[in-house]
Amino acid sequence: MKYYVVWKGRKPGIYDNLEDALEQVDDYPGASFKSFGSSEEAAMAYRQGVSREESRELGSLLLGAQRNNIPETGKPDYMQFPEIDLDGWAVDAACAGNPGKMEYRGVELMTGRELFRVGPFEQSTNNIGEFLAIVHALSLMFSRGERHTIYSDSKTGMAWVRNRKVKTQLERNPRTEKSFQLMERAISWLNSHAVDVKIRKWETERWGEIPADFGRKH
Repeated sequence: MKYYVVWKGRKPGIYDNLEDALEQVDDYPGASFKSFGSSEEAAMAYRQGVSREESRELGSLLLGAQRNNIPETGKPDYMQFPEIDLDGWAVDAACAGNPGKMEYRGVELMTGRELFRVGPFEQSTNNIGEFLAIVHALSLMFSRGERHTIYSDSKTGMAWVRNRKVKTQLERNPRTEKSFQLMERAISWLNSHAVDVKIRKWETERWGEIPADFGRKH
């Protein structure tokens, strides 16, 4: 899989889809971009802000391209916040009601590429979803042999992971049973693995909505 850094274009950033990258540079005066073989390399290059000329790979694909009325991607520019680990993962949960129908997911911070999505569960809570999302990300990293900073906007979910203990008032019944089973599995995983991955609070007021947000706030 390749990652595409756009330093100068309609919307600078890192893209994991060639078409999205091309939309940013096609017919853009002085466009500067390049492809990389890993998200780490791309994040480092983008952070350094080193300008590049068109690579042959992308340049050849641009020949003859005709695009008009190209929309902007709307991806935020995290370069203005050097404290953010651009190679990190973001997790979040959404719950319609409390308790209510819940689901959670994880995404790559810079590209927004969805890494996993679980649910919806018929009856659960947002805190449970936030907790499960963090543990799911940890487990996925462990299985891949990778390490990335995890960002969550839930202090409660982070505390449950840190203390390896869930404190929920949700009643256990047939409708909530699946959530309880996943929580038990998550606690068991935490108790049997050494967690050496940074889990950081996403500063919503400073950085905007967490990239894994489901966009359902009213």
